[in-house]
Amino acid sequence: MTRSIPAPVLPGTAASTEEIRLQLRSWPEVETYLSGCRGVIVPLGSTEQHGPTGAIGTDALTAEAVALEVGRRTGVLVTPAQAFGMAEHHLGFAGTISLQPSTLLAVLHDVVLSLARHGFERIYVINGHGGNIATARAAFAQAYATAAARGLPGAERLRCRLANWFTAGPVMRQARDLYGNREGHHATPSEIALTLHLEPSLMAKQRPLPEAAPAGPIHGPEDFRRRHPDGRMGSDPFLASADDGARFLDLAATSLAEDLAAFLGEDGD
Repeated sequence: MTRSIPAPVLPGTAASTEEIRLQLRSWPEVETYLSGCRGVIVPLGSTEQHGPTGAIGTDALTAEAVALEVGRRTGVLVTPAQAFGMAEHHLGFAGTISLQPSTLLAVLHDVVLSLARHGFERIYVINGHGGNIATARAAFAQAYATAAARGLPGAERLRCRLANWFTAGPVMRQARDLYGNREGHHATPSEIALTLHLEPSLMAKQRPLPEAAPAGPIHGPEDFRRRHPDGRMGSDPFLASADDGARFLDLAATSLAEDLAAFLGEDGD
């Protein structure tokens, strides 16, 4: 059953992504926005290797693109992307930049508290990297406690939600239909496809690759490099296409926009 969302909750479809980018708003505009909507979207990615043909910025590029499209469809403001995540296990590959879990926790905690102080009550984090999940959830728990301890107005109504675009049901089903078990677990054709749609120059990097090592346990960067010499985990990114990426963006944005609407409509109990 479709949940009824009160009219003031969703500002409505924006004409362009420029309208919903927080960094392009002035502070009076944000105050006006808060009089009608207390929700905000935070894109969270990572800067890490994605195999020999994938962009190092894949997780940040995809999280931001999905967040901006969700924001455009709903009118909900989108903050600048947090491009660095918890990618310690990828540090065996050149170009990876990782935050320690404690650092990422502190960053997300402070982002949530900053937003809550202004009156934002629903923090919707669109995530592009599996390694961020546990730390993000811990950051939310700590932020709730801090908001209450500081006596922030609305602390009891503060809620955070982590939405991983790559695990949205329609996205996973489409990836399975297109790529089967060659989707793998890292440097996947689905995420590479989305980057090809966003950055056509990346097509020049694509080429057939040998069979990737299967996914398995990860015990640190040296172990990861030993088990997965080219950085992939059971994936075949050469299957990806820009057209696939456009479809993944639409599926992810549709699913997450619906989830965001429900999240903003919750009464906080």
